[in-house]
Amino acid sequence: MIHVLDLNFLGNKETIASFLITTSEGVLLIETGPHSTFPVLEKAVQQHGYEISDIKHVLITHIHLDHAGAAWALAQKGATIYLHPFGANHLENPEKLMASAKMIYKEDMERLWGDMQKIPREQLRIVEDEEELTFGDIKIKAWHTPGHANHHIAWQYGATLFTGDVAGVRIGEGPVIPPCPPPDISVQKWQKSIQTIKKINPKTIYLTHFGAFSGNINQHLEELESRLVKYADWVKTRWEQEESQEKMTADFEEYTHQELLDFGLDAVTIKQYSAANPAWMCIAGLVRYWTKEAKKNN
Repeated sequence: MIHVLDLNFLGNKETIASFLITTSEGVLLIETGPHSTFPVLEKAVQQHGYEISDIKHVLITHIHLDHAGAAWALAQKGATIYLHPFGANHLENPEKLMASAKMIYKEDMERLWGDMQKIPREQLRIVEDEEELTFGDIKIKAWHTPGHANHHIAWQYGATLFTGDVAGVRIGEGPVIPPCPPPDISVQKWQKSIQTIKKINPKTIYLTHFGAFSGNINQHLEELESRLVKYADWVKTRWEQEESQEKMTADFEEYTHQELLDFGLDAVTIKQYSAANPAWMCIAGLVRYWTKEAKKNN
């Protein structure tokens, strides 16, 4: 059984999820959320009849702080952390990861994400592309799905796929939108990963932002790809005109806010989207993407 745990990020419901899965050998967790929401995670696990120390296996889709920031706290309770090969060094020695995050979030770092400490190498389990893991009576298959991040994995459990950020952000009745933070957004890799998900053909996808979606998944993915390209082109046009990042961010915030209003979303849902995927972060990620593309082509 899959339990969706709402981590109540920044007081917002349905913004960041963790997923608790019961097996014949206990429970495992997919996604930890940030360390700032660890007390909420502990209580949510207890509400399902378990203690946080009962979780011996934690699978993360990627090492961004909203998905893996509490991994070290679970490791301290005895869990093994399963992750992409590119992420292991950063969780074993998180100084560079945290320094990079502090450059972005500055004095807001503690409020948003909390702490991150080292995880011993022996508690980090690297998982290769299409590798299948067995936990009691269930099997979970890893699919390397770069684009949002080079260290991204989507985890398949039968006809269900836990998609992290590669299948976008979709909250309530709102649209699916691509989260595009720095440093390693790649439109081309993301498009290939979308094709990978289509080939897997899951019946249900579980979005970290937020929850289960069992509607028309192909349409969901096509809308995601279309919006990803649209956002990237929007930024490229202004980047080529050497528009300041400050003005670009203000205009993009207005543009995406109006987009959500046009879907008929209320202020609460728009706030959830903003917490899960700040518009300014997309600008930072896509400006970096186009800068790297220009360097490659010169």
